[in-house]
Amino acid sequence: MTSRFSNSLGLLALAVVPFALAQPPATPAPDTPPAPAAPSPWTRSGIDIYLLGDVYGDLNFNHPAAGYNQLCNFNDKASNVHLSYAKVSFEKSSGILGFRVDAGTGRTVDIVGAADDAPRGFRYLEQMYLEFRPPKAHGIQIDFGKFVTSAGAEVIESNANWNYSRSLLFALAIPYYHFGARATIPVTKTFTTGVQVVNGWNSLGTNNGFKTVGIVGNFTFKKAAWANTYYTGQQNEGGLNAHRQVFDTSLVVNPTAKTSVYFNFDYGSDRLKGGGPRQSWVGFASAARFQLTNRFAFAPRAEIFNDRNGFSTGVAQSIKEITLTGEMKIREGVFSRLEYRRDMSDKPYFDRGAGVVAAKNQSTLTLAFIAFFGPRK
Repeated sequence: MTSRFSNSLGLLALAVVPFALAQPPATPAPDTPPAPAAPSPWTRSGIDIYLLGDVYGDLNFNHPAAGYNQLCNFNDKASNVHLSYAKVSFEKSSGILGFRVDAGTGRTVDIVGAADDAPRGFRYLEQMYLEFRPPKAHGIQIDFGKFVTSAGAEVIESNANWNYSRSLLFALAIPYYHFGARATIPVTKTFTTGVQVVNGWNSLGTNNGFKTVGIVGNFTFKKAAWANTYYTGQQNEGGLNAHRQVFDTSLVVNPTAKTSVYFNFDYGSDRLKGGGPRQSWVGFASAARFQLTNRFAFAPRAEIFNDRNGFSTGVAQSIKEITLTGEMKIREGVFSRLEYRRDMSDKPYFDRGAGVVAAKNQSTLTLAFIAFFGPRK
């Protein structure tokens, strides 16, 4: 019985195999197009929306009587918990006409707007400008309004920097923003230039007569980016009319996907019109960022700043600083930074408390929490 059943299976197989081999090959299914990406909840009617929250608490080991971390800007209040910045941004960056508005509050607003001569309400606007992209102009864009400076290796928003505190060069050597017009002109795939006509440094009023010119030249390579900015023109502050200029260059190198390094150099000068000595400052900074794991990163920074005539700090001095920053990702868009910073001067400059002789150094320890949400670009 078993043998007869086996023979039957064999005969059936011999009959089926030639029939199967004779069948035409199956027509492959057409390629299925990928599903369109889900719209971002942070984009409405072509307008991108961004939210930023930044709080910190720190300890200044000098225990300054005035309660400030000297040489720091947006985290300058010492030994307490503070709101550094909370802001909302709206941007339409496509089409012929667009715009950008950044409005916020916190210590950052107090510092950025401290030298502003406009009504106080305008100080809550970090940026507010119109964008014009002429048709068939090969990527040329013209902006008019209030916009952040093109100079510097760092920016106002802490989430976009590697360290929490800003560098000496960012705080002391360059402007925060300008009011006027700027044109961005792509020349090749790797080189973009730009021209700006602005109302001096950190000024919305008409006191400087839009007599400052900015020239920008940026190069983009496969694993590096080199940015160069030069501003020169009239600067009228406190009734003093001067000519001010600054040259800033920064090189960012990305040798691997998890390692980045930047080098930043600044030279600036200011001279009263009608005579008087030229006041100048010069500085160099370098920092690196190492992405250790998906959650943890480490960023050291070192720099030197020579305030030759005391223009930026009020004292003719040479300053150095070292910063060590650890970063931990809590969830997407939310992270914390723990930072140790030591500032050093060749002069007794730092506040050590009432009745105590000024020190030549200052150490701070800072813990910050940052949240940033918006469409991914």
